[in-house]
Amino acid sequence: MAGTTTVAREESAGPADPEGSRYTDCFNALSADCPSRRLLDTIGDKWVTLVLVALGWRSPMRYSELASRIEGVSQKMLTQTLRRLERDGLVTRTVTPSVPVRVDYAITPLGTSLVAVVGRLKVWAERHMTDVDAARAAYDEGR
Repeated sequence: MAGTTTVAREESAGPADPEGSRYTDCFNALSADCPSRRLLDTIGDKWVTLVLVALGWRSPMRYSELASRIEGVSQKMLTQTLRRLERDGLVTRTVTPSVPVRVDYAITPLGTSLVAVVGRLKVWAERHMTDVDAARAAYDEGR
């Protein structure tokens, strides 16, 4: 790709691939023109994380199952998130002609590899929220 900055994995500060392999060249997300930033933007969305975790827990799921599993998500936001994940190849959408029409969402192998990462992030957030709340309170008191 023209204009894309690549760095040798050994020279970067990033860790090895979770599967243990090392890349000789990779995108450098710290560079402003790196295309991987678009993917990081997607992954950083809370609804994306929650949909992936839900589908990683049980796949396939119908739209209504996802909506009831992920409390607080609006219909509009869930629809936009599922479309975004489908576009990125992380989720598939299967329509079964019936009355009413059945639509199932399933995680792809690519999505499954990401669930391993975002699932750990979810668990970390659940375990450390008390610590973060305490840090926020201490910060706010000092201001």
